[in-house]
Amino acid sequence: MGDEVNWLDEQQLQAWKRFAALLVVLPATLDGEMQRRAGITQFEYGVMAGLSEAPGRSMRISALADFAQGSLSRLSHLIKRLERRGWVRRELDPADGRYTNAILTDEGYAKIVEIAPAHVADVRRLVVDTLTPAQLRQLGEISERVLRGIAPGHC
Repeated sequence: MGDEVNWLDEQQLQAWKRFAALLVVLPATLDGEMQRRAGITQFEYGVMAGLSEAPGRSMRISALADFAQGSLSRLSHLIKRLERRGWVRRELDPADGRYTNAILTDEGYAKIVEIAPAHVADVRRLVVDTLTPAQLRQLGEISERVLRGIAPGHC
């Protein structure tokens, strides 16, 4: 065969194992807290928060899928669930009727305003407050660098 594996050295392996564990544990912890407190998933919160920050609290569903890093199918199912709860509605894009917009309703916005402080407290407790300002800056730089290698458009 001739293809030699470029194995990780001990330091690289330990760093990778810690990072891989973080990728599993942190999202699960945030998701569990969000579901316990608000009855929604972290993904649902992220989508609604994204809509809350968009002009007119509205975004094309295709753009929202890109923003949330979810498939169009996943976003369509999510939007239906959020519609049933009265937090989002769908409308044809007035600029181009080939597209559908998701619009965060007043009730959906109120839900985000209600749960955002606890979410921010979780992020502070689990990440921000555990790091020095220099470490936090490094975390941002490292995250951006890794993301740039994986998905250049998401940085």
